Amino acid sequence: MTALSGIDIAAELRQVEAHWTPRVVGRVNDQYVKVAKLLGQLVWHDHANEDEMFLVVSGTLRIQLPDDEEVVLTAGQFFVVPRGVQHNPIADEEVEIVLIETVTTAHTGDVIVEGTVPVERQLGDFR
Repeated sequence: MTALSGIDIAAELRQVEAHWTPRVVGRVNDQYVKVAKLLGQLVWHDHANEDEMFLVVSGTLRIQLPDDEEVVLTAGQFFVVPRGVQHNPIADEEVEIVLIETVTTAHTGDVIVEGTVPVERQLGDFR
């Protein structure tokens, strides 16, 4: 039997080298637990069939929503973007986050941009 141990989120975040490149570090049923570093913005997008949870580990994350609404999250806070809701995460300074998403969630939904990272690449060594 192999020894069990917890996942060190800070250590996992130290391994993230590129902004907006989520990295799968765990799985709970049909949900991936991912870590990422953000800086600037990526693209307005939605996930038609999946909710997406952003948990801020460090920094301040702004999530723009329709109708000029915005959610501002600081370390220790999270927000769930409901399925089908357009959103645009913005990090004015580097932000470290944990994402919890269904395994079927595409990085930028149906919007494909240069920074879109396929789930296969997010999995890395986690398989």
